[in-house]
Amino acid sequence: MARTKQYNEAEVIQKAMHLFWKNGYEATSMQMLEKAMGINKFSIYSSFGNKHGLFLESLKLYRSNVSQVLEKLKKGTQGIEDIKHFFYDSVSSSFKSDNIKGCFVTNTYNEFSDKEDECIQKQMNSFMDNLKSIIIEKLKMDTSKNEETVLKQANYLLLAKHGLAAAARVNTKKEIEDYIEMVFKNL
Repeated sequence: MARTKQYNEAEVIQKAMHLFWKNGYEATSMQMLEKAMGINKFSIYSSFGNKHGLFLESLKLYRSNVSQVLEKLKKGTQGIEDIKHFFYDSVSSSFKSDNIKGCFVTNTYNEFSDKEDECIQKQMNSFMDNLKSIIIEKLKMDTSKNEETVLKQANYLLLAKHGLAAAARVNTKKEIEDYIEMVFKNL
């Protein structure tokens, strides 16, 4: 007979997500995970297979949490202003906690950029493709822009979002706000 879990799986994934977000995948050890999650290695392996499986679950949770911000962007009716608000919304949590900086997806994208991890790459590409399609949709609200301009601006904004996520790890709130204002001044 299988043993019943003595922990809430959603809660331990949340704790693991914060640890991975703060330290990255490689720098997060199993011992760190055990301590942060309050469960032993056996329970981690039993529930998630391994550290990689737990990391994938952490990414899924983060994407689920971010989906509210993306949904707000998607439902907006103000085009470029919606994207600008998304930029502000995406870094607002960075100023509430000194422990977590930047975007977990962007941090992961950067950490795994030179690794051949198909599962991680698939999740990263899916997230970025979705974000780019929403940005394109918002840019097309300005009917004076042709297709080529929309695509160039979408690429520009996606790269600016990557830069913003990285900058949010180390820059001040004022510097971040100035960066966002300049990004949108250049459109």
